[in-house]
Amino acid sequence: MTAPFAEAAPARTPVLRRRGGLFRHRDFRLLWAGQTVSALGSNVTAVALPLAAVSVLDATTFQVAFLTAAAWLPWLLFGLPAGAWVDRVRRRPLMIACDLVSAALFLSVPVAAVLDVLTVGQLLVVALGAGLARVFFETADQVYLPTLLRPEQVPEGNAKLHATQTASYLVGPGLAGLIAQLAGAVAAVLLDALSFLVSAACLGRIRTVEPRPARRDGPSSLRREVADGLRFVVRDPYLRVLTVFGAASNIGLAGYQAVLVVFLVRSAGLPAGLVGLLVGLASVGGIVGAGLATVLARRLGSARALLLAAGTTGPPALLIPLAGPGPRVAWLVFGGALVSLGVAVGNVVKGSFRQTYTPHALLGRVTVSMHLLNYGTIPLAAVLAGALGAAWGPAGAIRVMTAWLALTPLIMLVGPLRRRRDLPTTPV
Repeated sequence: MTAPFAEAAPARTPVLRRRGGLFRHRDFRLLWAGQTVSALGSNVTAVALPLAAVSVLDATTFQVAFLTAAAWLPWLLFGLPAGAWVDRVRRRPLMIACDLVSAALFLSVPVAAVLDVLTVGQLLVVALGAGLARVFFETADQVYLPTLLRPEQVPEGNAKLHATQTASYLVGPGLAGLIAQLAGAVAAVLLDALSFLVSAACLGRIRTVEPRPARRDGPSSLRREVADGLRFVVRDPYLRVLTVFGAASNIGLAGYQAVLVVFLVRSAGLPAGLVGLLVGLASVGGIVGAGLATVLARRLGSARALLLAAGTTGPPALLIPLAGPGPRVAWLVFGGALVSLGVAVGNVVKGSFRQTYTPHALLGRVTVSMHLLNYGTIPLAAVLAGALGAAWGPAGAIRVMTAWLALTPLIMLVGPLRRRRDLPTTPV
């Protein structure tokens, strides 16, 4: 299916010399640097915010899980109109505005703590507001990358971005734990606020001129544009199965992660500093996976690499509930490393496929249509995990969620993926 509206062709950057690859691409380096710093700050907050809720405000298991739900709920509520709107505007100014809004929101947490007025309600508002900014930023980012790079450079760009993002999963939680031990969990949130300012500054220095999207008709066309994106995903056999698998696997991933900090602090009795370190080590496989993704796609085929990634994401999750005090924490690290490896390979291959396969004028809407289910299940999973944790304890909730995750790779066997070596390059 072709796009219903014309859009100016993306600006193309000069051909790069082979040596150095995208390291020699100034604008990509700025985008990469900004997102690396921002990802580090966000993964500090991913641990620091629930730690602040538990250690400073004595929040319940359900309240901590609801923090995760609030951060992802905007995908469910605002994802579809956001995708259509992103396809109407220039993306870089929008991404800068999202960074500045997020910085202000996270800065309010340490300010409120100093004034002794911090509440769980404020943490929920901050998580919800930052989640809304993230909807617009991530959607715009997916559409913006192909305007900086040529199609053959997109997989390398995605691999580099995902590798440093995954490295932030390792460094961020450990740094959050260290700061929490030295200065308190609230102080760690300040680092995230500063990271968004750095990201905005890097984006502001990019020189590539982004083409202005073609004008759309009046407000009534917004509904048609949203429908076009949904229709493209629903009718395409490849995007459809990838969307369903992403939604199902995120139920398990988000579910066990929503109560993991509570489990490690209250059930395993681990100090905050060690919790951050363990959560970080459990993500180390993602760094390896991001580096291997393009190699696996080239040698095995992109479709087979996706199937392998799905298999690595699912069954190893069953090791995570075996974690406990003492040496048993190794199960968390080993199982989590395998899961994060599979997630990283899958995300790089899937992201590059979507960006080069989808007509560019539809890319924002297609991206957010997939994210609506992929990310929209996360708040529901977090609330479910919180309810299970309240009834059966954090360990019981983690067992249920990882069992679900272990079954999700079966979804990838439905449809054309299992019969192909490589994914197609143009829509079927």
